[in-house]
Amino acid sequence: QVQLVEFGGGWVQAGGSLRLSCAAAGRTISSVAMGWFRQAPGKEREFVAAANWSGFSTSYADSVKGRFTISRDNAKNMVYLQMNSLKPEDTAIYYCARASTGGVTDALRRYDYWGQGTQVTVSS
Repeated sequence: QVQLVEFGGGWVQAGGSLRLSCAAAGRTISSVAMGWFRQAPGKEREFVAAANWSGFSTSYADSVKGRFTISRDNAKNMVYLQMNSLKPEDTAIYYCARASTGGVTDALRRYDYWGQGTQVTVSS
């Protein structure tokens, strides 16, 4: 079993920044990819960013490329999402997830453990 806990969400004005953190407990995450997803009210959960097991290979949704950066610290069992130049359309609950594979993937079905989510609200 793996427990994932996200924190760092909050309220920010458009153009601002937030850094989300995800702490993993129970089992190491060093051999698997990790990802961030988000879900806005009335919308389906969507891929945001992912990093392979080492963190050297990453993938981003087109909507966040150039603004968001995913990173990980396997020694600390932590994953991060640095979000810059935030826009109102980034408002959502953000979820950290552990993949069942070591390679980077944006497929929701490839993720087997999920955190409870953290709310990010961007005002215009």
